[in-house]
Amino acid sequence: MTQTLTSRSLVRRARLADAGDIQRLITMFADRDEMLHRSLGEIYENIRDFYVAEDEAGRIVACGGLHVCWSHLAEIKSLAVDESQQGRGYGRKIVEACLDEGRDLGLKTVFALTYKPEFFGRLGFRIVDKATLPHKVWNECIRCPKFPGCGEIAVVYDLERAALPLLNLPVFG
Repeated sequence: MTQTLTSRSLVRRARLADAGDIQRLITMFADRDEMLHRSLGEIYENIRDFYVAEDEAGRIVACGGLHVCWSHLAEIKSLAVDESQQGRGYGRKIVEACLDEGRDLGLKTVFALTYKPEFFGRLGFRIVDKATLPHKVWNECIRCPKFPGCGEIAVVYDLERAALPLLNLPVFG
């Protein structure tokens, strides 16, 4: 039986003291080539982008950030959930916090590049061609050692559309 977040679990903005735990979570997946490594310096420089999830004991078990790319566009980056804690809602709660922040900022679109589009699809994201995200591709992806063949799938969430009544349409149509 899958456990879910309890009232003692917490998703919050990251603090400087969380940087080492954030790097630990990211490195766990980056070492398996499932996401990009992030240096501790890069995490400190972008700490304001990050959210973390704490379990009942106060341990950091998940992280993820919202990084603004342009006036209308932001990316969910470095979403990682400790393998022993997956399926409990931590990743979903971090994505929801990022989407809420995107709405507060007045963004139109939030996207992610992922090897797990099914996870994002369950949250209302849809698959798009990476070419529809030129601010990401030509600002960041082009400098990546995996460019152009990283294999990540682009998914987007339309914040403006999400304010409309939901229709029962396929996410990956």
